[in-house]
Amino acid sequence: MSRPKQPGTGFRPTHVVPPDGMPAWEAPDPGRPTVPLDALLPVELVERLGDWGHIRCANGWAAWVDGRRLVAVPQDPPAGDGPPAGTDDPRPLLARAERALADYRSALEELADGGLDGQSFEDRTKGLRIGIVVDGESVWVYDHEGGRWMYGEGRRLAPYATDRPPSHEGAGHDGTGHEGAGHGDSGHEDSGHAATRMAARKGEL
Repeated sequence: MSRPKQPGTGFRPTHVVPPDGMPAWEAPDPGRPTVPLDALLPVELVERLGDWGHIRCANGWAAWVDGRRLVAVPQDPPAGDGPPAGTDDPRPLLARAERALADYRSALEELADGGLDGQSFEDRTKGLRIGIVVDGESVWVYDHEGGRWMYGEGRRLAPYATDRPPSHEGAGHDGTGHEGAGHGDSGHEDSGHAATRMAARKGEL
């Protein structure tokens, strides 16, 4: 496993993991795989080495990935100077995430106790999508119903990134501006979710 940055440097995601997740390695060496990364996970790109990208997560865990597949987040999260109009109370979204996590934990416990087989566990958890990153006062929460990540620093959340393609883009393009539907340069199959992109702010196309 790669060494994370020293504590206290703060975490600001620069990219998110593609919608179908991605493999990771302890070093820029195909022979040293490690735990794969979950879909749409916010990460910070620390350095590049050819096609390799050295990333770290909000908890400080670091790894090497195929940097070509990371989805860039080109702007900083919304400023926390005041609650922008139309932002959301984070509590309902957090409550939904807690319920989804409880459902997953319950199914996992039944699987571990032998009450579910593998197929039943897959059926029970199908469609569950949960994502929460907390870094001090900052929080990123995945809104499954809206297909987007929300960001907040207290009482309000604002859209941060979305995995739904913009309506004005023509057919034959995914949300990242690359040709093809569900196929990137790496040849991965369509996961059923559009690529994550930054949510447009008011007044922007």
